[in-house]
Amino acid sequence: MSKYYSLQTRLLHNTHKVDKATGAVSVPIQHASTFHQDSFDDFGKYDYARSGNPTREALEIAIAELEGGGYGFAFSSGMAAISTAFMMLRSGDHVLIPDDVYGGTFRFITEVLSRFQIEHTFVDMTNLALVETQIRPNTKVIYIETPSNPLLKVTDIKAIVALAKQYGCLTYVDNTFMTPACQRPLELDVDVVLHSATKFLSGHSDVVAGLAVVKDKILAKEMRFLQNSFGAILGVQDCWLVLRGLKTLHIRLQQSIESAIKLARFLENHSAVREVNYPGLESHPGHTLQCKQASSFGAVLSFSLQSEDDVRQLLNNIEIPVFAVSLGAVESILSYPAKMSHEAMPKEERHKRGISDGLLRLSVGLENVDDLIEDFANALDAIVTE
Repeated sequence: MSKYYSLQTRLLHNTHKVDKATGAVSVPIQHASTFHQDSFDDFGKYDYARSGNPTREALEIAIAELEGGGYGFAFSSGMAAISTAFMMLRSGDHVLIPDDVYGGTFRFITEVLSRFQIEHTFVDMTNLALVETQIRPNTKVIYIETPSNPLLKVTDIKAIVALAKQYGCLTYVDNTFMTPACQRPLELDVDVVLHSATKFLSGHSDVVAGLAVVKDKILAKEMRFLQNSFGAILGVQDCWLVLRGLKTLHIRLQQSIESAIKLARFLENHSAVREVNYPGLESHPGHTLQCKQASSFGAVLSFSLQSEDDVRQLLNNIEIPVFAVSLGAVESILSYPAKMSHEAMPKEERHKRGISDGLLRLSVGLENVDDLIEDFANALDAIVTE
C-alpha cells in the first residue's frame, strides 16, 4: 500500500488489510503462548509470546506506519509504555518534564525514577529560554506533552528538538491527545513517540493499552530488549481491539474535533466559566503554533469554574457526559483533574502549575453537539442562578 495515500485511507488499507493465509479482512487473534520449532539449529520467527506474537506484531507495525516510524511496540498500558521508555535512562541521568505533565507520569518520575538516582526538573515547556537554562550536562531526555494534560499548553516541538540535539538529549513526545491523525512528531525529528492507546486510538472505553514508536534502529533494539525484559506486553485480544478502533480513528476524531471547537466557543462566552483552554480558540496563546505543527486541534479541552463548589453544582446538573477518568472515547467524558488524572500531584504543586480546584477536563465524544451545548448551558446556568 502506497505511503502517499492519506492517513484516512491507510487506516483501512495497510500491511494487514488482508490475512495472507486465509484472505480474512480482520487480523487473526493468535492466542498461542509458545511456538513449536521445526529445527534444532534454526528457530522460527516466534518462540514465546512475551517476545513476539503475530497479532501484537500487526498492531506494532500499524502504529509504526501511521506515525512514520520504523519500529512500534505495544504495552499493557500507556504508563507501561512511558515507564519502559524511561528505563532507557541510567543512574545519574537527568530529565526535563513539563510542569503540568499527566499525573501518572508525574508519579513515576517523582516516586519511581528517583529510586534509581535519576534526577528530574519540571519546567514550562512553552518557555524555550527557560527550558535551555534547565538543561544540565547529565540531561538525557526532554519529555514533551503537547497539547499538555490538562492545561492544553502547546510546546514548539521543532524548537525543543533543536535544543535537544544541541545538547545531546533524546526527545520523547506523548502524542495521546493528538494521535498520528493530527500530529506526527517523528516527522519533526522526535526520537520516541508514546501513546495511551486506551484513549483515541482504540476509542471505545473497552481496552487499556500503550504504544511506542521510534525511527532509530539502535533505540528500537533497546526498546525491544526492555519490552521483553519487563514483560508488560499487550495481550492479543486487546491488540485486536486497538486495531479495530484504528479503522474508525479518522472519522471519530473529525466529528469530535468539530464539536470541541463549537463547545469551546460556547464555554468561552458563558459567565460561569473563568477560562477555557483549547488551542482551537484564536485566543489561546498556542493557537498559531498548533496550526503550524499539527493538522488539527484535538478533541480535548479544559475549563475553569470559580470553585470546587461550582464544579460539584455542575456535576449535579449535567446529564450527557460521563463523569469518569480517561478520555478519547465515543462518549464525552468529563474529568476532574484534582481528584482523577492529577490526584498523585500534591495540592500545592497542582495550584502552582495552574491546575485549580475549579478545573474540569472535557473529552468531546460523538454526541450531537447541539445536545451537548444545551446540556452544558443548563448545568452552567444553574450555577449562575444559585
